[in-house]
Amino acid sequence: MVAEKLDLSKTDLAYYKARKTPEIRELLPYNYLTIEGQSAPDNPKFMEAIETLYAVAYSVKFLAKAEDDDFVVPKMEGFWWIAGGAEAQAEFENTPQDQWFWKIMIRMPDFIRQDHFKRAVEIVTFKKTPQNIDQIQFEEINEGKSAQILHIGSYNDEKLTIEKLHQFIADQNLEITGNHHEIYITDPRRTPEEKLKTIIRYAVR
Repeated sequence: MVAEKLDLSKTDLAYYKARKTPEIRELLPYNYLTIEGQSAPDNPKFMEAIETLYAVAYSVKFLAKAEDDDFVVPKMEGFWWIAGGAEAQAEFENTPQDQWFWKIMIRMPDFIRQDHFKRAVEIVTFKKTPQNIDQIQFEEINEGKSAQILHIGSYNDEKLTIEKLHQFIADQNLEITGNHHEIYITDPRRTPEEKLKTIIRYAVR
């Protein structure tokens, strides 16, 4: 009997679903494959980071599948920030994109361990030898209490949605404690720009 393939976007709706009105979610610690850098999103460096991250993610998937723990590779996510600490982040949208820092991530199922990651990196290194392979990390991230909202439309038109979320956080007498977090629910290669769905999230306290 073929084991059922795990799809986190269907089994963990608290993580992968959001509304167009702001809301609070309590999140658990999760493991991710991550890679960090600084550049505009259209910079080749950024695209190469995504390519290497997915190469490792799919290698992890195939290793797990061989152990009868197959899964759908989850949605890509990213933390975005600028230099200057938490107090500077309000100027993120007004900062030139080549000054943006990013951490691109793909969440991993609970049954994926450090050993899967290490073996996947070895496989990708042997097949492709990407220069940035040593920048891929397997790490736990715990955002805990978070405020989120669903943005529909172009990534370049997020400003009003972000402002709505920031106002909600202020109205709840909360403060932002984490970086700007985006979860890309739809694939921009297959979805019209006006129909793109992105969850915007901030850890708060």
